[in-house]
Amino acid sequence: MRILLVGGTGLIGSAIHARLSAEGHECVLVSRHAAAPEAHHIALDIARTTDASTWKSLLAGVDAVVNAAGALQGQDMQGVHVAGSAALYAACESAGVRRVILFSAIGSNRDALTDFSRTKRDGEAALMARDLDWVVLRPSVVVGRAAYGGSALLRGLASLPVLPVMPDTAAIQPVHLDDVVDTVVFFLQPGAPSRLALDLAGPRRMAFSDAVALFRSWLRWRPAYRLHLPSWAASAAYRAGDVAQMLGWATPVNATAQGEMRRGATGDPEPWRQVTGMRPRDLEVALTREPASVQERWFARLYVLKPLVFGVFGLFWIATGIISLGPGWEIGMSLLREGRLQEQFAALTVIAGALADIVIGLAILWRPLSRYGLWAALIISLTYVVIGTTLVPRLWADPLGPMLKIWPVLMLNLVAMAIREDR
Repeated sequence: MRILLVGGTGLIGSAIHARLSAEGHECVLVSRHAAAPEAHHIALDIARTTDASTWKSLLAGVDAVVNAAGALQGQDMQGVHVAGSAALYAACESAGVRRVILFSAIGSNRDALTDFSRTKRDGEAALMARDLDWVVLRPSVVVGRAAYGGSALLRGLASLPVLPVMPDTAAIQPVHLDDVVDTVVFFLQPGAPSRLALDLAGPRRMAFSDAVALFRSWLRWRPAYRLHLPSWAASAAYRAGDVAQMLGWATPVNATAQGEMRRGATGDPEPWRQVTGMRPRDLEVALTREPASVQERWFARLYVLKPLVFGVFGLFWIATGIISLGPGWEIGMSLLREGRLQEQFAALTVIAGALADIVIGLAILWRPLSRYGLWAALIISLTYVVIGTTLVPRLWADPLGPMLKIWPVLMLNLVAMAIREDR
């Protein structure tokens, strides 16, 4: 089969792609950014692709469509989940591509509390209104060997010796990624049932903190102390996530997550079992069958450190620039005078260096420019070493170690560059 896989680089989409490719199917991937120079990977902004004719050109020879695209808070959820997807369904109807599988969100059909769940619900309606052999799948929190979003948050929180327990959170029913992929394969078979919506929920309901505890045990760490946060502290954490979202960082801790966690992620898996004959994996059993490796332990710890690494590093560069222009002005000028630079040129050098530091810090904090900010920080740090050594070589012997401290900064720079990618 030739399958158009929308959102093919996400957690669910990439797993579906791997499985279908291994079974000999041809997948045409659609995502905002082409992750690799593959012949069948198309970079397309779904939110802006609201003309059915654009989608129709991609459907030539396609036997089925799987829409696993999803937008987070801070992105155009209406465009991705409703407008762009509705245009795709219209194109499928026109082109005679009957089979369409849509990934929605569990509970969105019952109680749409956020823009995320409301647009997911409206996206379902747009598909159900078409004369197509549609299937709507509503997964709970999806967990597997790979991790992103909520599943990555479970691992990150599991690395903390003190687990912050958010107030007013409902239960979840984690579902294994392999079960989700198996379900897609089932519905792509000839003669598979259609025009139905199913909750993909694991067999066990649990508190979010209990799911974290299972991951902590899987990672071979002792049980963590549970700290029940007051409402104001939890709200502050969600608002901090909103700020990170505004700066372009994808984070599962934000106002949308707060609303979704109040509703929970539970459903009735019985219709799913009856239709497919599947027996969803229990989370604890699934984890036991795949022992955690050292890579998993590293990821869990780095996941919670990542926002601190970028936050502290970006603010460090901004602070050095502000200090150079303020209380540290005379210190910088005296060092350049010691290097025998003329007064006017020394002043321009301090100002240029300070402004460069501030720009670098801002770039590191803003996700779209963070790659360039980190490279600029690396280059300018090495430049400072060369200039400092040339003009004021005694700084190498300074008891406060201004030249020696550049090297730990460089190491943090390299760590930030190594963990920048989200997937």
